[in-house]
Amino acid sequence: MQRRHLLAAAAGGAVAGAAGLAGTADAANTDSLRPGKTRLISLSHVNDPAKTNIYPGDPAFTLETIATIENEGYYLQYVREGEATGTHWGAPGHFNAGEPLADDLDPNDLFLPAVKIDVRDKCARNADYALTIDDVKQWEKRHGRIPAESMIIMWTGWEYKWGTPAFPNLDRDGVLHQPGFAPETIQWFIDTGRIGRNGGTGIDTFGPDLGTDPEYLASLLIYRRHRISLEILANLAQFPTTGASVLAGGFINYKGSGSTALVFGVIPPGVHV
Repeated sequence: MQRRHLLAAAAGGAVAGAAGLAGTADAANTDSLRPGKTRLISLSHVNDPAKTNIYPGDPAFTLETIATIENEGYYLQYVREGEATGTHWGAPGHFNAGEPLADDLDPNDLFLPAVKIDVRDKCARNADYALTIDDVKQWEKRHGRIPAESMIIMWTGWEYKWGTPAFPNLDRDGVLHQPGFAPETIQWFIDTGRIGRNGGTGIDTFGPDLGTDPEYLASLLIYRRHRISLEILANLAQFPTTGASVLAGGFINYKGSGSTALVFGVIPPGVHV
């Protein structure tokens, strides 16, 4: 019973948080945040040890059943994983000393307007493809300028490789080959306010860096101030190109680098894929 009361309290807190966010909008927008009005989709893979690809060098991910209904009267698993296992978000301090960690961020840092840039064709031809400024400018000619403080999602198609050796795509020397954001593109996002102080980048690979970049240059730029990164995203075919938002959930660990996450795509009425 105690566990049920705790879950009920947590659910109440989530509803109160949503109401607080809704309170910042006008009456029409507030109404659109009500259940049945706004559509939610999951942008996360299911965390399954049999399928979850682990970044080279990260700790193994295991689930162990430690209580069963037959024996203890309830079912419970013991989870062992790194904070960046599976679909996750990273806090600025994940890559930069002295920057905010998970428990330093405000919930609103995890709720952002989002756009999706589809470069699956280019990534299919070149596993080391880097998103360029010209790619973004061409995208903006069709869809309009990316709003300030946005979450900019690069859809590479890598989500469809999840759970197979093709996802890390290691060569004979153990080097990753995955697409990512060119560092100069990230710097342009920052300089022009497109990700500003509180925005970020998202991707369906291990992270925003090219797999071949051992210096993590894109991450070092993104992870500053209150910017976050969403990584190993899924179900991006269901997420609109423009007009939607993302909400990153997950544990807030003390001094956490981020969290394994249930990332929600928040799609208002009238917005279609």
